[in-house]
Amino acid sequence: MPKPTCIDLFAGCGGLSLGLYLAGWQGLFAVEKNAFPFETLKHNLIDQKKHFDWPDWLPKTNHDIDEVLKKHSDQLKALRGTVDLVAGGPPCQGFSMAGKRIEDDIRNQLVFSYIKFIDLVRPRMLLFENVKGFTYAFAKKNDSDAEPYSHKVIRGLMRLGYNVKPHVFDFSNFGVPQRRKRFILVGIQEGLGSPDNFEQLLLEHRDAFLQNKGLKASVTLKEAISDLLRGNGEVPTPDRKGFMSGKYGNRNLSSYQRYLRDDYPRNHDIPNSHSFARHTEEKSECFKRLLAEYPVRGKRIDGKAREPWGIRQRGITVLNPNAVSPTITGQPDDYLHYCEPRIMTVRECARLQSFPDWYEIKAKYTTGGKMRKLEVPRYSQVGNAIPPLFAELAGIVLKRMLEHER
Repeated sequence: MPKPTCIDLFAGCGGLSLGLYLAGWQGLFAVEKNAFPFETLKHNLIDQKKHFDWPDWLPKTNHDIDEVLKKHSDQLKALRGTVDLVAGGPPCQGFSMAGKRIEDDIRNQLVFSYIKFIDLVRPRMLLFENVKGFTYAFAKKNDSDAEPYSHKVIRGLMRLGYNVKPHVFDFSNFGVPQRRKRFILVGIQEGLGSPDNFEQLLLEHRDAFLQNKGLKASVTLKEAISDLLRGNGEVPTPDRKGFMSGKYGNRNLSSYQRYLRDDYPRNHDIPNSHSFARHTEEKSECFKRLLAEYPVRGKRIDGKAREPWGIRQRGITVLNPNAVSPTITGQPDDYLHYCEPRIMTVRECARLQSFPDWYEIKAKYTTGGKMRKLEVPRYSQVGNAIPPLFAELAGIVLKRMLEHER
């Protein structure tokens, strides 16, 4: 049988597309507004892996989904009957419990752009992803009738003739070394089947899926990144002037480390995007003291608890090597490495998201000030992504469901 076809919306740096590629899907195209994450997706999945049969009518660059809907509605309608899956996760910052939960964040309205896209293309299946906070209504305390956006999306898709099933999954139960709870909505066109067994199939396939890769269902932080220590040696960062990068350690590798390093060129001893931050002497001394004396690992230090330790930022967590990581965000200062006085590198964050080491993260490493609203640097690209390991398993299950219905 030919490969099933998929389109990735709000694709970011390509975590979901990578998972679907590894699961045997054929991409048609991807829509991502920001140039930085699109550069990463293009380098890895368009140029290197040839994952997409990109259409002639859509320039191979970053696009705003609303512009695509406006300019190419006829071409999108012409795709009806040829698309097996539309997947994607609209921006989540306005819904995130880790942020300020801004009800009037203009990006919240992009969930309706997703529905408009589904209406035009009418894929056989759909996968919608967002943060767990997507299931909570804004202003619920003041308005008992307030409705979460998840309900609005479910209702909108049902009106289009889709049977839908919502879930909340913790990706740490699927081999990802990170507590990351996400809202996942699966839909199938009425008459083609039901999405009700998606979760059951995920669990049924999980153990064999991970065993085939030599992986476990639960992976600790140390098992994920202990081969990336600064103590392995340093060299100048190839793509970041004035910074130093770490080298690989090759002793006592965990099965997770071996898996993610497997396809990385053997003549490379410098992991991509493994560039260390340049901390002030004051911050380095603060970090050393926290590592030596702070009694609790894995718990955020904020508020007045920061004062005795000289922590000037809004908060930080000393990571626990023997547990799964907390949720990786786009803010690199949120976490202190478990045994070295520094924040984590982009590559270490990518490891915790289950990106293989061959997947190169592109564009600027960090940004600040007013540019935070305009740019998506490497840390943010990784922090915003769907873990490819979970996406691959989901892609395998969706393929089985599609083949069964056919």
